[in-house]
Amino acid sequence: MGADLKASPSGRFGGALLPVDIVLAPEWWHKNEGITFDRDFFFNPQKRVEEEQHMEKVLYERWGKYGLGEYRNEARPEIGAVHLASGFLLSEMLGCTVNYTDSHPPQVIAANVDTLELDVEKAFQLEPFQRLEKLVATLKEKYGYLTGDINWGGVLNLAMDLRGDTIFVDMMMTPDEVKAYFSKIAQVIERFTTYVQQLTGTTSISVTRNVRLLKEPVLLHSECSHTMISEADYEEFLLPYDIKWSAHRPYGVHYCGSDPHRMAASFAKIPHLDYLDVGWGGDVKLLRQHLPDTLFSIRLSPVELAKQSHDEIRGHITRLVHDSGNPYLTAVCCINMDNSVTDDKIDVIFETVEELRRHLP
Repeated sequence: MGADLKASPSGRFGGALLPVDIVLAPEWWHKNEGITFDRDFFFNPQKRVEEEQHMEKVLYERWGKYGLGEYRNEARPEIGAVHLASGFLLSEMLGCTVNYTDSHPPQVIAANVDTLELDVEKAFQLEPFQRLEKLVATLKEKYGYLTGDINWGGVLNLAMDLRGDTIFVDMMMTPDEVKAYFSKIAQVIERFTTYVQQLTGTTSISVTRNVRLLKEPVLLHSECSHTMISEADYEEFLLPYDIKWSAHRPYGVHYCGSDPHRMAASFAKIPHLDYLDVGWGGDVKLLRQHLPDTLFSIRLSPVELAKQSHDEIRGHITRLVHDSGNPYLTAVCCINMDNSVTDDKIDVIFETVEELRRHLP
């Protein structure tokens, strides 16, 4: 590795050098292991524990030499699916219909509600949250402790699930009402993440697994939908939540879209942005100019990975790590890989990172 990469370990992240992880898509698990992602997968206590351990065993069998599957011999009371990338529960709590199927993640159906009204208390009184509470109580009684967490989405993500694309018209036509609406969504998020944190100690492994490799649990705000808004809209409507929540360090933003660099200057206004999921296609060099102290989790594209040769994968990862400028503030991941990505290509991800570690100063 070139001398331009300065090794400056971060105490907050324990000096971890190039953390790397993967997430396989539900389609992969269903086809290869027969796992079904019906409602029982998420809320039946016995299946919850058995299937998470099943996944750990499979990961160990295929990629244990790279550190995966460390809990294969433990029946862990995971309250949420920590081997998937799927946010749905808060949407269901707020009134959206969620379709559970055998081979796909839960699908949220936009509610297309006709008002900007939201009852914070009601979200915690309806059946979806009660279902979670029942799961939690059963697991706690049997095991005496709880692990894992539940993908909690983000303010705009949830607003879109509730209002559909109309929320963007709302932002133009009734900005004050939208700000009040977002505030109520944020209250639901705050109450929910506090609840989960108090149960298990984490909130965001289910958002991206790389955070589990870090020294402290990260609060990670999903901003998947921010590719659809301008920088000015982000700063007016949503940056205030990132600023507020960043006081609870370590704090991060999950931006899986292809243009996170577009928000680089705005992200720099977050007082403590400790972690950033950098979506595939993001300009890592530009982001690093604005965020010199942020850990970048560089996301590879599973679609591109399926088409690339081994040499192309190695070259791509190496370039992105160089562009990040600091291996102690860089992680690598690939999320939602289906059977189009063969095992040997996943091997290349881990092997490339291992090679980079060996040649770092």
